[in-house]
Amino acid sequence: MSKEITSRLQDYSQWYNDLVIKGSLADYSAVRGCMVIKPYGFALWENMRDVLDRMFKETGHQNAYFPLFVPKSLFEAEEKNAEGFAKECAVVTHYRLKNDPSNPGKLMVDPEAKLEEELVVRPTSEAIIWNTYKGWIQSYRDLPILVNQWANVVRWEMRTRLFLRTAEFLWQEGHTAHATKEEALEETRKMLDVYADFVENWMALPVIKGVKSPNERFAGAEDTYCIEALMQDGKALQAGTSHFLGQNFARAFDVKFSDRENKLDYVWATSWGVSTRLIGALVMAHSDDEGLILPPKLAPTQVVIVPIFKGPDQKALLDNTVLPLMKELRSLGITVKYDDSDNARPGWKFAEYEMKGVPVRLAIGARDLENKVVEVARRDTKEKTTVPLEGIANYIHQLLEDIQQSMYNRALQFRNDHITPANSWEEFVSLLDNKGGFISAHWDGTAETEEKIKELTKATIRCIPLDHPAESGSCVYTGKPSAQRVLFARAY
Repeated sequence: MSKEITSRLQDYSQWYNDLVIKGSLADYSAVRGCMVIKPYGFALWENMRDVLDRMFKETGHQNAYFPLFVPKSLFEAEEKNAEGFAKECAVVTHYRLKNDPSNPGKLMVDPEAKLEEELVVRPTSEAIIWNTYKGWIQSYRDLPILVNQWANVVRWEMRTRLFLRTAEFLWQEGHTAHATKEEALEETRKMLDVYADFVENWMALPVIKGVKSPNERFAGAEDTYCIEALMQDGKALQAGTSHFLGQNFARAFDVKFSDRENKLDYVWATSWGVSTRLIGALVMAHSDDEGLILPPKLAPTQVVIVPIFKGPDQKALLDNTVLPLMKELRSLGITVKYDDSDNARPGWKFAEYEMKGVPVRLAIGARDLENKVVEVARRDTKEKTTVPLEGIANYIHQLLEDIQQSMYNRALQFRNDHITPANSWEEFVSLLDNKGGFISAHWDGTAETEEKIKELTKATIRCIPLDHPAESGSCVYTGKPSAQRVLFARAY
């Protein structure tokens, strides 16, 4: 099985594609640039979605749903937002097909069914939502509005990669409205913390919290806060964003409210989102040349039990032990699969579940029953241990916690080893080319310098870290004064 996967060192991009396809996460579709999320991949997304949904509701948010289509006039209302997404928009111009008289059996667009106003297929929902909020908000008593939407969006990407960048993808987008700037800023930072909590404690992936440079800011935002993660090839991946929108959308859609002094003011706004690209992050951050490695907290199947038997009599004896064990594991909140199918040999099954990243595998045969033991294999380190059957459920429960922590620790060590300061342009370029990772360097604060560095090296400012202290220095490219280091990296 492992020979079917391209080595990470040989071709990291192909290795990633191999894992997504052979690990049964997704498949290519008949629609160019779009993907099919397979049941195993969707189960992983459901686990992520369920955890995040609970976290959102615990912070006071409610789910709603808004239309997929946005009238072009509404989309244009906030100019920066419209300009930022214009090149990625899919647009509906007609609403009907008809038989093509010149080509029997084929259909053509009915020219008489042209829409009065073109509809943009949502690349993001600020426009349609803020047009709606105008009817919901009159007074400070109507605020805050804390709404989240689970949806799909369309961004017409030219270069696509499964999960990381596709023309259509799944995500959630929070859209909140507030009476004061301070409340909106608090919301923006709170949701960034929620994302960081999820990615670190559930995905076992350390992140750096920071603010985007003006060049990298969300179109229409006053500030964009982000979490940045590092993949095994030394490239960064933006794992989540939370935007302080100021009053920009309220002004564009004339959303005003009467405050406590009965004065009219524009509403303050935020938006924030993560998408199925988190699955791509999970794959690239943890997996190896034998297949996926999934953190136990999110794995669709946490434990698989593979029986080794000859004939129905041995199988019946194994069932008498395994079925009660499964019940005990499930009572501990552990998802478990008993693969007692007879259409594949145990060795094939071992390779299959290794490919799919199941955190723990149990193998048990007739001799193991006699000795009252079971073989336990952990996917992350490939260690195998013979463990007594007595107390095995609690042993596995603890083992899953150990695997989760071990995966985080390994990713953290890698990330920390790949944050490197650069104090000269030569050092900056050398680190990018030979080591990768985050380069901590001074920047003079200008968009011109940022663009020039990107042009020369393909590295961008990933974020201005929130926890970095002020530090005077000289820009790594221009030599001009700088007050703080920022993190550069090549990125997905």
